[in-house]
Amino acid sequence: MSFVEALKNRRSIYALGRNVDASNDQIVDLIKEVVRESPSSFNSQSSRTVILLDDEVSAFWNELVATDLEATMKEQGVPAEAIEGTKAKLASFGAAKGTVLFFEDQDVVNGLQENFPLYAENFPFWSEQSTGIVSVNTWTALSADLGLGANLQHYNPVIDASVAAKYGVPVNWKLRGQLNFGSIEAPADDKEYMDDEDRFKLFN
Repeated sequence: MSFVEALKNRRSIYALGRNVDASNDQIVDLIKEVVRESPSSFNSQSSRTVILLDDEVSAFWNELVATDLEATMKEQGVPAEAIEGTKAKLASFGAAKGTVLFFEDQDVVNGLQENFPLYAENFPFWSEQSTGIVSVNTWTALSADLGLGANLQHYNPVIDASVAAKYGVPVNWKLRGQLNFGSIEAPADDKEYMDDEDRFKLFN
């Protein structure tokens, strides 16, 4: 499979399960390798991860995220039926084989700002680019190498404090996204693409 084919096959899959042939060790080793090999500005290696598998995935989505999100929605006056709909969606995430929590180490970012003041204002942006690269690289590798589906969520900063407390995350780790992955229980919907003339410019 070519790299472009791998990108095409990487889709947002929401019906995920645990019918996975790869062992937990194989999954973890792949994620670690992808994170290590993903580029970052100044080779800062600012990405950090927490990897959840099996029962920990259920607890994360059905307990931690559901509790924090329900409290926040109630504070905002969200109707009860909408809250129940959200909890049902979270339960579907909890059926996945794994969830990778992606963080950026702010101590690294701050250190770069101090050491390279000429580029100081750019390092937070470059950090965001790094976490994007790591996220899509992990997503694509899980799809191409293990045949797994995945979807990327962003419930930060609502869940940040609870995540830090439960998993012993250092205060300098900033949560940036949550990648759920598992067996593909239903295919993705068709993907629409915008017209090339609205997206690309070519000069020869």
